[in-house]
Amino acid sequence: MMKEQVEKALKKIRPALQRDGGDVELVEVGEDGVVKVKLTGACGGCPMSTITLKQGIERVLKQEIDAIKEVVAV
Repeated sequence: MMKEQVEKALKKIRPALQRDGGDVELVEVGEDGVVKVKLTGACGGCPMSTITLKQGIERVLKQEIDAIKEVVAV
């Protein structure tokens, strides 16, 4: 169930990432509230990817889903 919620929230974020030539791929949603994602395209090697991950993706997921504790890139 939580995986579907994460996918739905990521759909809201994707257009902004894709405008910059990147994207995000869901790898795993742990029962401990840790979401693992893979930044792809331009986001994969961007020096700003940590900021995108924490202040963008993680912030939105935490707002949308109370059970999310952290988002990490793999």
